[in-house]
Formats: sequence, structure tokens, C-alpha cells
Amino acid sequence: MSEAVADIGLIGLAVMGQNLVLNMNDKGFTVAVYNRTVEKVDNFLANEAKGTKVVGAHSIKELAAKLKKPRKVIMLVKAGDAVDSFIKQCMENGFEPGDILIDGGNSHYPDSIRRTKELEAKGFLFVGSGVSGGEEGARYGPSLMPGGSTAAWPAIKEIFQKTAAQAYGEPCCDWVGETGAGHYVKMVHNGIEYGDMQVIAEAYDILKRGLGLHEDEIATIFDKWNKGVLDSFLIDITTNILRFKDDDGEPLVTKILDSAGQKGTGKWTAIAALDAGTPVTLIGEAVFARCLSSIKSERVRASKVISGPLKEPFRGDKQQFIDDLEQALYASKIISYTQGFMLMRETAKEMKWNLNYAGIARMWRGGCIIKSVFLKDITAAYERTPNLESLLFDDFFNKAVHKAQPGWRRVVAQSALWGIPTPAFSTALAFFDGYRSEVVSANILQAQRDYFGAHTFRVLPGKENSRLPAGQDVHINWTGRGGNVSASSYNA
Repeated sequence: MSEAVADIGLIGLAVMGQNLVLNMNDKGFTVAVYNRTVEKVDNFLANEAKGTKVVGAHSIKELAAKLKKPRKVIMLVKAGDAVDSFIKQCMENGFEPGDILIDGGNSHYPDSIRRTKELEAKGFLFVGSGVSGGEEGARYGPSLMPGGSTAAWPAIKEIFQKTAAQAYGEPCCDWVGETGAGHYVKMVHNGIEYGDMQVIAEAYDILKRGLGLHEDEIATIFDKWNKGVLDSFLIDITTNILRFKDDDGEPLVTKILDSAGQKGTGKWTAIAALDAGTPVTLIGEAVFARCLSSIKSERVRASKVISGPLKEPFRGDKQQFIDDLEQALYASKIISYTQGFMLMRETAKEMKWNLNYAGIARMWRGGCIIKSVFLKDITAAYERTPNLESLLFDDFFNKAVHKAQPGWRRVVAQSALWGIPTPAFSTALAFFDGYRSEVVSANILQAQRDYFGAHTFRVLPGKENSRLPAGQDVHINWTGRGGNVSASSYNA
């Protein structure tokens, strides 16, 4: 009989799994490891984990025997069926009610909701945890976003918070919420990541095609930005990318095919936003920009037959325009995070999750792909007002966007005149202008819907009369030929 010596187990010794094990070992925890291809266990112990306290297991049953109770195991395997398969194997091979099964993969949050309910019904505890930071984050401190069975948190809190990145003296990990909340927050994180990457790419395009700057010059600008309000992991690595040369001295980035891939988490965020009826427009445009980039051959054909504006040399103040671009990037990021937190707020209401928004921003301040100085300000905003309706209602961000507005508008206008696409910058500005508008053009939409489909409309307060009663769904016979029966009302 194996002795129960391990504080936590891990299934799945791919790159992320191996690095997370070594990280937990460094923090003083004994980790038991298992992999479906058991040779990987022996190879790991003989090489990367040599000289550590890591212990190996050649079966799930052996893994269970080596874990202290309540048993805790992290699965870092491919999302989907593989997770369900390992959960089943654990439950059938030595794991007992009260034990904690943790999915650390990129699972879709509805699966985590289902798994939490199914496992709790059998007496087990389930945690679906977002893990962000890639290979380096896993090794030296990721951002961890656990949610699921709340009763599991006290048993895993110390391990998770010591393993996580530390920023401003605090762990980039806290309990997110019930059922699928952990993976939901990770999904929104990934969507925001799509948006951040897109606005940076658009800034590069404007500097490259608009101002005609070389990658070395653009890198210098990004380097300067990285010392101010835009200080972030993504700006930092983009600076390094722009300076990286191929063997012939040319910037390597100029040789990369402009067709972007995606694994689906940004798309999940956009779909979730549509389902919730929340205007998360910047992330949506970032996803569509990748889709547009992927039809490269069609774009090549279009470039030969569809003309745009004639490229005029920039005659304005170049430094002023670069400063404007910095403000446009900052303002667009504020809008993206505003939308992301709006989406989390709406879903939390629907799911009855008690999300800690300051805690979520705190978790993202280090260890993850979107880590930035900016998140310190978001944390402070939600600490000031835990139930903050919108970041734009916070005094700090309200002033920041107000200051950025003139430059932001000049950048979007100039880019349109150049014919340079700025889907993220433009949609952020359109959202901002729509959000701050007391009246928008949806009255026309409602009239059209009622005209062709009898979908009804409501009357503006103060405009009621005998024909247009207050607080009721009204249908008008617009042509004199239609009837007075209205269609059922629903939200699309």
C-alpha cells in the first residue's frame, strides 16, 4: 500500500502540467503526478523533476493512494471528453466522497456548471479553475481563477495562493464564485486578451502604413508607452517582437503571414455576450478581425480590383499624432474592460453568482497575458464601489476617457481617411458615443419592426395620449390596410 505523502496530485504532464508541478514543488508542496502515457511520468521524474519532492504514480489508483485526505487533484488535460473521462476514472479508482477534483484546462464554463452539480450530487467537490500565463506563468506564478464547489476553497486556498503570481504583495488568485464562475471569468479574460492584442495590432498598422515608420522606430514608441499608462505584458512583448531580426537583418515580424489563428475562447466570449444581450463590441470585432485576416487569398484578389483612398503623406504634427494614438489605445482598453465587466455583471445576475469584481481585477494584475498597471486602477475602482455599474461611472476612468477623447477621435478619423482598418478603435468609440447618448436611433428600428411585423413599441414618457397609452406594448396600423393584432413580444 502506497503511503499518502502528497499534498496535491496532477494529471497531465504536458508543458503546462510539468511547469505547474515544479512551481508547486518550489513553494514547498509535495505533488504526486500521473500521465495517461505512464512513460512520461518516469521521464519527468528522471529529468525535469530530478532532485525534487515530486512523486510519480503509474495508475489513478496509485495516485489516489499517495494523496493526503481530502484528496486534491488538478487535471491539466484537453478540454471536453478527456476531462469527463478522468473524473470518471478518479471516482472509480480510489477517490472518495469529500475529495476535490480540479479542472485546470480551458474548459467551456457550461461544462463546469454541469460537472459541479454532477459531482456534488455524488458527494465529491469540483473546482473549475482558469489558469493563465502560459508556460512561464505556470512555472513561476500564473493567475489562477478557481470557482465551483465553495466548500473546496479552504482545502486548496494555501496551495493555490502560494503557487499563483504575486503582484503588489498579494496573490493573483482568489475564489471567484460558484459552479462555472472560474472558467467563465477565464473566458472573459481570454476575450479581453483578444481585444488587447487587436488594438495593439491596429496601433502598429497605423504607425507602419499611416506614418511609414520602420519596426525599430515603432518599437521605440512602444517602449516609451510601456513606461506609462499602457505598461503591460503585451506591449512589452510586442516591443521585443518588433526588434527581433531574421538572419538577414530584416525584422522577423514583416515575414510572418498576416492570417491569425484562434482557439475559440474569444468566440465563446462574443457568443456569451450575444446570449446575454450585452454590447461587448470590441471583443466581437477582435474575433471578426481574425476571421477577416484568415481569408488571405480572397483579400489578395480584392486588393487588385477594389480601390481605396489615395495615400497622402501625413502633413500634421507627427509627435502629436503618436501621442493621440497612445490615448486612443488607452481609451479603447478602458472600453474593452468596461464591456468585459458589464458582461460578467449580467451573467452573475442570471446565474446568481456572487462575483468579487475587485478580486477578479486583482487576480489579473500579474501572472497572466493581460497583466498591466491598468488593472491596479480597475481594482481600486471596484474597491471604492463594489457594485459599480460601469467603469465609465468611476471618477478615475471617466476623467481618463474625457482626456483621451480628442486624440482618439483624430486617430479614428485619420485612419478612415487613409483607408486603414481600425475595427477595435472604431467600435470602442462607437460604443462610447452610444453609451453616453440619452437618445439613440432605436425608435426608427422599433417603428420598422412594428410596420412590417406588428412587433409593437413603447411610448416615450411624456408623449402618451389616448392612442399611445403609457407603459403598454403598442401596435399601429401604419398603412390603413393592416390589422390591429400584434405579434408576441420577445427580446432578440
